[in-house]
Amino acid sequence: MNEEIHTDIAIIGAGSAGLYALREVRRAGRDFLLIDRGPLGTTCARVGCMPSKVALHAGAQWAARSQFAEAGIRGAEKLEIDLSRTWAHVRSKRDQFTASAAGKAREAAGKRLIEGSARFIEPTLIEVEGPAGVRRIRARAVVIATGSRPVIPAWLDPVRERTVSTDELFELETLPHSVGILGLGAIGLEMGLALSRLGVGVVAADLAPTIAGIADPEVGERAIAHFGEEMEMWLGAQTTVTPIGRGVRMRAGDREADVELLLAALGRRPNVDGLGMAEAGFPLDERGMPRFDPTTLQIGDLPVFIAGDANADRPLMHEAADEGAIAGFNAARGIPVRFARKVALGIAFTDPDIASVGARFDQLDPGQIVVGKATGAANGRARILEAQSSLLHVYADRKDGRLLGASMMMAGGEHIAHLLAWAIQRGETARSLLELPFYHPVVEEMLQTALQDIVRSLGDDSPLPIGLAQETEA
Repeated sequence: MNEEIHTDIAIIGAGSAGLYALREVRRAGRDFLLIDRGPLGTTCARVGCMPSKVALHAGAQWAARSQFAEAGIRGAEKLEIDLSRTWAHVRSKRDQFTASAAGKAREAAGKRLIEGSARFIEPTLIEVEGPAGVRRIRARAVVIATGSRPVIPAWLDPVRERTVSTDELFELETLPHSVGILGLGAIGLEMGLALSRLGVGVVAADLAPTIAGIADPEVGERAIAHFGEEMEMWLGAQTTVTPIGRGVRMRAGDREADVELLLAALGRRPNVDGLGMAEAGFPLDERGMPRFDPTTLQIGDLPVFIAGDANADRPLMHEAADEGAIAGFNAARGIPVRFARKVALGIAFTDPDIASVGARFDQLDPGQIVVGKATGAANGRARILEAQSSLLHVYADRKDGRLLGASMMMAGGEHIAHLLAWAIQRGETARSLLELPFYHPVVEEMLQTALQDIVRSLGDDSPLPIGLAQETEA
């Protein structure tokens, strides 16, 4: 039998959640081992939030030429784009982000980094198979932060050679002339728009009737109308794919299109199925996922904690960071602490941005809320930015005006979403938030308009002007 290596904390996975867990373990002065099967570098840096934003930025720069003539700028029709150089730039930036993330992992772990694939023998006994052979690690506590991988369903097998996942997209050395996108969640929509704006022909399909998971019907309808002008979208119908020549034929109802390549953006699956958790005695649900407490991230009553995409609860980078810190803190201290979770926040950087904050529209009772609305057509700054299609909905409790959530498609939405998330978490009401300053002309005035809409709907019994508070004596 292999000799066991003993440590206080074993962290499986060196992505965002794993590195934040490591930070807390080191802060507590505990011994540790960081295990990762590679490649090092977080999902965000390698294949997710960072390279997609570089591609979106490049696409926005090229697409901006269409507005030159209106501003009196001539010669735009003579501009050319070298798409191979553009894509090389995107990949170079990706490599910089990835190298930075990988370097941080190596620096933080030092000689305590073990590269290899982990499998549980017992909840606190891990077998790692790697370049150095097979080793067994006995830990007092374990953090599982193994991340996720793209879903590639079996029905894509006939066209798998002509399909790339979101993890494989940025490994392409050149871009095709046309792409079919399956799945219009945040990443599918972002990459569809980025590629379309760069001049790639895009046909995007989703079985859902909306895009980017928008729950508010009015916001969803506005987003479909707006982005449907930039790329072809097939929604609410099953899409089939068949190989043809060197490409793929897509069909949905009476619609048909031939593309060179498919991008499968059909979600991600937690990387827990290869850990041997059932055999090691972990409590699992009917899907084979470990049962855990979302406030402590503890699995059952075991000294094992699961964080980030691995638990599939809130698969976003900022949530992975928080969960990694929670898991590392609790693993290092023995007695789990229940942590309050932050207000939910999701953003698609689609320009105009799509964002959801706090409670979603479909989670609320329409009879118990009021909805404050604002449009870009009535906002000076949005009109200057040619963002008249912007739409903001803010949800408030009908009893007291307390802010509950919001949905939006708007210019500067990434910033408005943060302001609202902070306000909701602080327990602000529409009236209290209106007492804060709003400059002019800014898109934040759309928030001011929506809040005023809420106050008017609630009926304001104060004799004071809306948004002003009487001075109080010291």
